[in-house]
Amino acid sequence: HVQLVESGGGSVQAGGSLRLSCVASGSITSRSCLGWFRQIPGKEREGLAAIDSRGRTSYADSVKGRFTVSKDMAEGTLTLQMNSLKPEDSGTYYCATDSYPAVCRWYVLVDFPYWGQGTQVTVS
Repeated sequence: HVQLVESGGGSVQAGGSLRLSCVASGSITSRSCLGWFRQIPGKEREGLAAIDSRGRTSYADSVKGRFTVSKDMAEGTLTLQMNSLKPEDSGTYYCATDSYPAVCRWYVLVDFPYWGQGTQVTVS
């Protein structure tokens, strides 16, 4: 079983930055795929970024060049550095993982069986 806990959300002005963290415990392996997702009220949850077992990252076009995902497996921590934030980035942010993935795809949410509870980000 895997537990994920996000933190770092808050309120920021447009153009500002936030750094989200996700602490993972349980069956996190060196093969794990880790991802960040966002849900805006009234809309479906969307994938933003993922990092695979080799540290390769991939991003949705909406955040590419502004957001950076990284991980520290020794600490069991996933991070999302968010720069140049826009009001449309507001929402609840979730981290998720798949411990033994065949592939690591931020855009396929059903690939991720384990989810955190989310942290709120508001950009005004």
